[in-house]
Amino acid sequence: MSKPVKIFWRIFFGGMGFIILFLLMLNWGWIGDMPDIEDIENPTALQASQVYAQDGYLMGKYYIEDRINVYYKDISKHAINALVATEDKRFYEHSGIDAQGLARAFVYLGSQGGASTITMQTAKNLFTENWSTKNFLLRSIQKLKECIIAIKLEKNFTKEEILTLYLNTVAFGDNVFGIRNGAKTFFQKEPDRLNIEESAVLIGMINGPGLYNPRRNPRQALERRNLVLNRMVQKNYLSSTEAEVLKRKPIEINFKKLDESAGLGPYFRMVLGEDMKKWCKTHKKSNGDNYDLYRDGLRIYTTINPRMQMYAEEAAATQMSFMQKLLNAQDNIKSGAVWKDHENILEAAMKQSDRWHYMKKEGISEEEIKASFQQKIQMHVFAWNKTRGKDTIMSPYDSIKYSRQMMQLGFMVMDPLTGEIKAWVGGIDFKTFKFDHANINTKRQVGSTIKPLLYSLAIEEAGFTPNTTVEDQQQSFGEYGLVPATGKTCTGASITMAEALAKSRNCASAYIMKQLDQTGNNGAKRFVEYLKRCDLQAKVEPYPSIALGSCEISLFEMMQAYSMFPGRGMNAKPMYITRIEDRNGNVLESFSPKRKEVISEVTAYSIAKMMQGVVQYGTGASIWQYDLPGNLELAGKTGTTNDNSDAWFMGYTPQLLAGTWVGSDDRFIHLNTTSYYGQGAHAAMPIWAYFYAKAAADPNCGLDPSQTFVKPDVMSNDIILDYINGTSPKLGGEVEDQGNGTILDYDVPKDTKTEEIKPESDLNIEDAKKLQLKSDELKPQTAPKVPDSKTPAPTNKPVEKGKGLMPPPTKKPGIGK
Repeated sequence: MSKPVKIFWRIFFGGMGFIILFLLMLNWGWIGDMPDIEDIENPTALQASQVYAQDGYLMGKYYIEDRINVYYKDISKHAINALVATEDKRFYEHSGIDAQGLARAFVYLGSQGGASTITMQTAKNLFTENWSTKNFLLRSIQKLKECIIAIKLEKNFTKEEILTLYLNTVAFGDNVFGIRNGAKTFFQKEPDRLNIEESAVLIGMINGPGLYNPRRNPRQALERRNLVLNRMVQKNYLSSTEAEVLKRKPIEINFKKLDESAGLGPYFRMVLGEDMKKWCKTHKKSNGDNYDLYRDGLRIYTTINPRMQMYAEEAAATQMSFMQKLLNAQDNIKSGAVWKDHENILEAAMKQSDRWHYMKKEGISEEEIKASFQQKIQMHVFAWNKTRGKDTIMSPYDSIKYSRQMMQLGFMVMDPLTGEIKAWVGGIDFKTFKFDHANINTKRQVGSTIKPLLYSLAIEEAGFTPNTTVEDQQQSFGEYGLVPATGKTCTGASITMAEALAKSRNCASAYIMKQLDQTGNNGAKRFVEYLKRCDLQAKVEPYPSIALGSCEISLFEMMQAYSMFPGRGMNAKPMYITRIEDRNGNVLESFSPKRKEVISEVTAYSIAKMMQGVVQYGTGASIWQYDLPGNLELAGKTGTTNDNSDAWFMGYTPQLLAGTWVGSDDRFIHLNTTSYYGQGAHAAMPIWAYFYAKAAADPNCGLDPSQTFVKPDVMSNDIILDYINGTSPKLGGEVEDQGNGTILDYDVPKDTKTEEIKPESDLNIEDAKKLQLKSDELKPQTAPKVPDSKTPAPTNKPVEKGKGLMPPPTKKPGIGK
């Protein structure tokens, strides 16, 4: 053998050895990362965690990449055929690497198509996506790794499984990943329902999710779809005649992306997400890592009833749009006088804005930044219209005023026997206002809604009954002064406790607190301890004024406290998760109701019957102007704080408990103190009524209005006063709640004359009598037209027979987005 030939063979075998060694080093992961055999046998991709309602309805997701996996049987055969015809026509013939494709790509330098097979693309999507680089040498190494992984995939998976893996990982633009999300986002269909042309649109997007997006580039998407149809003809998946018919059709999409702002219960999903993050920190996967809400594809099953949630959001939109119109019509709002002496709040909001932080980061002085906030610009703001927004021109400073002048609400619906939350509305529009007013951390003065809790303590521990006579007189609490601070609304009458609750008599409530008070301030301390037994987490100071609701408690806590009344004495902790599963359906944790006895069944029934008086003859009697079932057994309590800053209504039936708060984030923004509509019965209670009227009429909600509160066997027949079933012998008909005051209103030093605090309503007892409604006037009626700014709401004008006092459901409201 000649010397040149020897050199040639040495170089040849040396080169072959080097290539083999290099490939082995790549395979072993000595050069860059390489997934081990276990990872390849169990491939994973980032998956969105999904939130399901009680009936399995998908409410929303948490994700970095919006991806949900499906099985091969769940994918339309048209999508499979379109993929193979377009991306890898010899897919069923090769073993991961297409030799013809490699040769073509090498000869034509890729101008006639690439060499990647579906299997190689799957390898890239699953294992090498983060290795992407524009460096030719590194990209060549990555391609070699993809070939090695592709061969391993072909050895471990069937062709159908590889196709499924690929379609579960491919991107469709708009941060949508996987065939299921693509089908749901662009066509509102499950992937097995896709027809030929829809499949062609989605498969056509794979090579250019942005370029061939039918929402953004309809012309390019149409051309790409038709190319896919032609490829399907070439592979005999489609006849040329069928293809020509389909190519003449326009692309019809039904685009709807489920994000944090869209869909049912966005406020609820935000709270749920924060709870799930905490859960993930304390629960580990089999590999020892903590679960990741945004990556691990958890399935979270909740107690939310989607129909009830929809009706709750509709009820909130109906009432709050009406309330906002009333507020906007006030002179102090129109003139801006409401902000007098409160400019510090606007300045603080200005400095917390993204605009301020961005300009500050750019080195702009505070004077220049403030000046820019006074310059009018074009912007999009929230509005009570169909789209929940409008384009306008205003200064950023005025936009802060505009936003903070929006009235807000919290509304929650719960099964009082189990604590399962059925609906949750935390505000008027999650997209614009993220702060949740139903959250346990959002606390407001509760006003007269505290009274049923006080009265239940008196019955449970102090020997009171609904028949017990109480004095409607101002009470002295020594160094804490007089409660209430003003005696104007005290009638001085001796009335039953049932009547005092129905008419929400502040002075009578102070009297009951005084009867619990045996050693100075012991009554208030005793009440605070009782509230703790009800699992209220709010810090309530033991001042006598808490008898009138001066304390701040969240709607969430009030729901738990009230659950013992329809729950026959059992306090039910609110719950909204039933179970959590991993991506494969394995149950990681299940949750069950947590109940404990706080009061006796007799006390619970007594309070329920007393609270029926509230809605039959008391402060909540106007609720029957709505289309509620005539046989409904309903108990409730209104609540209003001073200056109409907070409006409440807590109501329940034997099956359902719902609570509502209405107000503004800044307490000084409210309806005028003389406004009839600022009271809890007319600001908050309509939301409850709108909701229940819809839910009771829907069989899917499972409500039975004919159910009644079960009377305990040990209870005597005469323990409930005849007042509950007849007309009050002492006071007039529907009256208004009275202002509760604050802690400072009652912390009066000795020898100091107590100042009178103006009650929340200017109505005295004579005015209340003028508002008396006879029982035959309390049937459901159609409410009058919403008053405009030129037609002030009634304050002390007698109600004409047949005329309602509530905002009308003039048209079916949409769900706020």
